[in-house]
Amino acid sequence: MATNIEVPALGESITEAIVARWIKQVGERVATDEPIVELETDKITVEVPAPSAGVLSKQHAAEGDTVNVGDLIAEIDASAEASPESKPAASKSEPESKPAASEPESKPAASKPAPAASGGQTLMPAARAEAARTGVDTAGVQGSGRGGRVLKEDVQAAASKPAASKPAASKPAPARPAAPSEPGERERRVRMTTLRKRIAERLVQAQQTAAILTTFNEVDMSAVMKMRSSLKQDFIDAHEVKLGFMSFFVKATVSALRKFPAVNAEIDGDEIVYKNYYNVGVAVGGGKGLVVPVVRDADALSFADIEKEISRLAGLAKNNKLQLSDLTGGTFTISNGGIYGSMLSTPILNPPQTGILGLHNIVQRPMAVDGKVEIRPVMYLALSYDHRLVDGREAVQFLVHIKDAIEDPRRLLLDL
Repeated sequence: MATNIEVPALGESITEAIVARWIKQVGERVATDEPIVELETDKITVEVPAPSAGVLSKQHAAEGDTVNVGDLIAEIDASAEASPESKPAASKSEPESKPAASEPESKPAASKPAPAASGGQTLMPAARAEAARTGVDTAGVQGSGRGGRVLKEDVQAAASKPAASKPAASKPAPARPAAPSEPGERERRVRMTTLRKRIAERLVQAQQTAAILTTFNEVDMSAVMKMRSSLKQDFIDAHEVKLGFMSFFVKATVSALRKFPAVNAEIDGDEIVYKNYYNVGVAVGGGKGLVVPVVRDADALSFADIEKEISRLAGLAKNNKLQLSDLTGGTFTISNGGIYGSMLSTPILNPPQTGILGLHNIVQRPMAVDGKVEIRPVMYLALSYDHRLVDGREAVQFLVHIKDAIEDPRRLLLDL
């Protein structure tokens, strides 16, 4: 009896996805709730689990195909037996079996339908068919697809190499290097992911629809670094999480948003929506690009709660496990380019939000302190804001408020 696998509901306003990767291939046995296929939307990547145990008997969509919610993409046969090729244990036992011993020469020739190339590279179905047609040994083919996947074009390029090398061998005089003439060496063309396309669309949208300005300031990190250093181990012992800088900036941001509510608002048509909740998005580098998971109700969280939530969201982002609910509902964003070594930048708004705070690397710089020059750890801050809603005076005062809170963390404890 066959069990149908359909594209599940992917979240509000999301109607289609791209088949990013088949985790299981036809003929492989799957267990209940075991991931079968990875779908990529314009916001998240979703793994579709098997509703029941059995053998994956059919795939109705190939990698790269666009599918809609509710589409049939695969079938599982509960009564079928897994194919020998899909059982790793079977290949190990083949030398002990009589049939395998009687056909040692047939195995190398049968490398054309192998589901994966050597080195752990995935061999795409079109590439497998092309290899069978041209007789190319895929073991030496380097994949140019996403994650090192071997594409049809890679096999075609490999098939053309021997032919290209013959004229060069017949002409020993012009000893020109063959590398520049080989296809794929100077350029590599790959399909833009849905997530990357959506990021590009939103960045252009932000530039075209908002009047974005950026104001800068610098902050002396001495007080925060001293406090963090002296209480680091106590904080870990008490809360089982490290005390980072981000919790200080989230707390300082919430304090500033309370004082300047326009920075926490958004424009909806000809109305201004002021929000009395503080969902702070924290931009992190995910497995498929930059994402902004949201720390919800940050005003109600302690330093430890903020650190735990950021750590949890960052882990999900790295493994492409974020849910749509993790990415929606933010009212303000913090982007920390400093972890990559950025000294200064102008962050772009995350629509429909009105402001985004950019953090940068901490560098020892000379500063005037009480009439004397001292070397202090300094970070540059950048606030990009929508000038349609936020005046320059408010933006500057907002950033100064954050600067004051970071330079004297006691203000955060006393809600100043």
